[in-house]
Amino acid sequence: MLPQTEIGNSLEDIRSYATGVDQIGYQHILAYDHVLSGSQEAHHPKLVNRYDEHSPFHEVFVLFGYLAAIVPNIEVVTGVLILPQRQTALVAKQAATLDLLTGGRTRIGVGIGWNDIEYQGLGESFGNRGKRLEEQMDVLRTLWRDPIVSYDGRWHTVDHAGLAPMPVQRPIPLWIGGSAEVAVRRAARLADGFFPNSGSQETYERIMDILRDELQRTGRDAAAFGIEPRISVAGTSPDDWKRSWSWWRDQGATHLTINTMGGGFTSVSQHLDALDRAMTVLGNV
Repeated sequence: MLPQTEIGNSLEDIRSYATGVDQIGYQHILAYDHVLSGSQEAHHPKLVNRYDEHSPFHEVFVLFGYLAAIVPNIEVVTGVLILPQRQTALVAKQAATLDLLTGGRTRIGVGIGWNDIEYQGLGESFGNRGKRLEEQMDVLRTLWRDPIVSYDGRWHTVDHAGLAPMPVQRPIPLWIGGSAEVAVRRAARLADGFFPNSGSQETYERIMDILRDELQRTGRDAAAFGIEPRISVAGTSPDDWKRSWSWWRDQGATHLTINTMGGGFTSVSQHLDALDRAMTVLGNV
């Protein structure tokens, strides 16, 4: 996981991080998506203990286009892109271009977000974001699959138009991230995979029960469905990592992300050292 709020804005540091991840042997880099933030003062109290105007979030498509030339063998993953605050056709174009630049090593995780500040600033509705996301996913897949598209939906109209160039993957994998029951069930119904948001063991067990129930209810093949949990090195031990990863593998996890944010690291080399330790510890589990 790209340590976005801690890596800073130095191009050298960003390059060093990406090449270091590649050299250690990781297969993908995952990044969050935030376009706008606000002050943690009286104007936006719900941002307290989350992030503020001093927290850097590099725009994911621009960042990944840059990294595609630096580490061409690394898959790039949005985890997650706040899709309903963005224009769907533009996201389709950006992702298709990114997929071309990465040689088909792009995975788009989407979610609805929680910060109405961004929706307001980007001119999109916050109240209907869940339902719109479902239609957006259909529009994205259609645009990524068909050279010419005619689509007449509740929120989207495409009149005999399409993307050029098309992506390498047709369609690009679409995953969903979240922890609320509606998000978990939406992922099981519509997505290619699921990112369980960070939580307690009790939360994870609840999420996985819901996911399995919805996969079974909709007749989807659980073995073909992706699951990517996150293990944080902050405040945890190697034994904790091993226990967590063993549990997730028993749940059918197909991927794993290591989060080094919040570990008190002040340099890229410290983040990379932590990733190296995690790879060594978990490589034999």
